[in-house]
Amino acid sequence: MLRVGLTGGIASGKSTVAARMRELGLTVMNADLLAHQLMEPGQPAYDEIVREFGHGILAADGTVDRKKLGDIVFRDPARRERLNAIVHPRVIAAREEQFGQMEAENPRGLAIVEAALLIEAGYYKKLDRLIVCSCRPEQQLERLRARGLSEEDARQRIAAQLPLEEKLRLADDVVDCSGTLDETRRQTDALVGRLRQRATQQSATLGLAPGKK
Repeated sequence: MLRVGLTGGIASGKSTVAARMRELGLTVMNADLLAHQLMEPGQPAYDEIVREFGHGILAADGTVDRKKLGDIVFRDPARRERLNAIVHPRVIAAREEQFGQMEAENPRGLAIVEAALLIEAGYYKKLDRLIVCSCRPEQQLERLRARGLSEEDARQRIAAQLPLEEKLRLADDVVDCSGTLDETRRQTDALVGRLRQRATQQSATLGLAPGKK
């Protein structure tokens, strides 16, 4: 199975590309959503996060208030690293389990994992290809402001990630999301076609003939 990573700077268009890939029939795992699920009460990371950051980060219903937690970790790199140390290993283990299940069901298939910190966590090294979504820095700021963040908070979130230029240097494929939605979709459609062809070629190289499992 061809394993492909999808990442990019915050507000760079990654979610738009992922949504289009799903429309085209691809399996796209959302690692950020998985991380949120692992932080829910009763899940592996919950107790450790509460011990580390205190009950002040909890909402009235006992769930982790991600805004309160974000206000802490985006202002303090050391606390952010501690949160990542709690969450990332568990996300990676769950992601590997999902990949294994999908590969057992369709070894000739193609699966995408979408994650904001795919490179920062080092997981991109386990993948066959890496897609990076990009846009202009001022667009990132505008999009985050449109989500209700202050300019200060928006800049903190951008600064908390690896600079986009460094991500682009590691990319096998790039989707430029600085233009119109239609332009982004056209690029994504073409890329999906290439990825499907590559997955077919890989299975042929591995001797996985059609119908063989």
